[in-house]
Amino acid sequence: MKARIVTLPGDGVGPEVTAAAVAVLEAVAGHYGHDFAFAEHPIGGCAIDATGEPLPAATLEACQRADAVLLGAVGGPKWSDPNAPVRPEQGLLALRAGLGVYANLRPLAVHPALAALSPLKTEKLRGVDVLFVRELTGGAYFGAKTRGADAATDECKYTVAEIERVARRAFELARGRRRHVTSVDKANVLETSRLWRSTIARVAADYPDVGLEHQLVDSMAMLLLTQPSRYDVVVTENLFGDILTDEAAALAGSLGLLPSASLGEGSHGLYEPIHGSAPDIAGQGVANPVGAILSAALLLRHSLGLEAEAQAVEAAVAQVLEHGPRSRDLGGNAGTAAVLDAVRIALEDHAATSHAFFSGVRACG
Repeated sequence: MKARIVTLPGDGVGPEVTAAAVAVLEAVAGHYGHDFAFAEHPIGGCAIDATGEPLPAATLEACQRADAVLLGAVGGPKWSDPNAPVRPEQGLLALRAGLGVYANLRPLAVHPALAALSPLKTEKLRGVDVLFVRELTGGAYFGAKTRGADAATDECKYTVAEIERVARRAFELARGRRRHVTSVDKANVLETSRLWRSTIARVAADYPDVGLEHQLVDSMAMLLLTQPSRYDVVVTENLFGDILTDEAAALAGSLGLLPSASLGEGSHGLYEPIHGSAPDIAGQGVANPVGAILSAALLLRHSLGLEAEAQAVEAAVAQVLEHGPRSRDLGGNAGTAAVLDAVRIALEDHAATSHAFFSGVRACG
């Protein structure tokens, strides 16, 4: 298959982990006979420095033409003034809106070999496999804002259509998992949450094979730490989702492990690790590339429809997490390059095994 992939390395460790993800995608292309063309464009702080804008028009246009977009991270101390008129995160929000990616998928599974790194007791982590579906282009992040000398406002606004489309995505995904959706809101206080809850309940009627429960966001924050294995698919609005998924990431033992996919209509998607730009270790070659590599696996699955290849990448990563080498955030001393090399070797082994299996099946047929 042929695919055009835009890379947005961004700031801090973004270029380092994005390069690792691209290297894995190139290995996949080589092993499975695909043709992936990559084009790099600026976003975030580096784009501000180069063009004065966090998302140059040329970057957005290239992303809109691509089959998928792979993002590193944006931001850093140089651009951290929250009162600055132009900031790196503005580029990320504009990119999401410009691509129409309204559903942010963040899978969370705790690898048994890394359970000891989690702040929770090991017994609470057994069977944890949660898929968060965060609404990504509405709510307070995109609402009207005001700022005066002694007051400020952030409008939180949702439409039925915005809630319904992310709800349907969550229920469809649940059908391929354990068939249960938990919707998180603050319906006892917020009018937007009451609209959220009633819309989710109405959509649920179209999915009688999928169970639904509602949780208030404050109690959900507690339950994620006390009963994380209860949950299958968790769907929530933008702000709540941002907070809850970072909390849940602690269960895995490191932010460096977790990927994300931001999807809209069709197969186009934006893929990025959930960690930030980590400026304190940028340029040292020690960043954990696993989150970016697993984001590349999500790209293969959701945008390119290459399920076998996605599973091969995930299996290769699982093998490295179990047997090493491990990066510093996981208690090891391996650098980015060493972890990447180990993943590529494991991927080659998985690809060879897969080819041998299918050759045997064809021979038997």
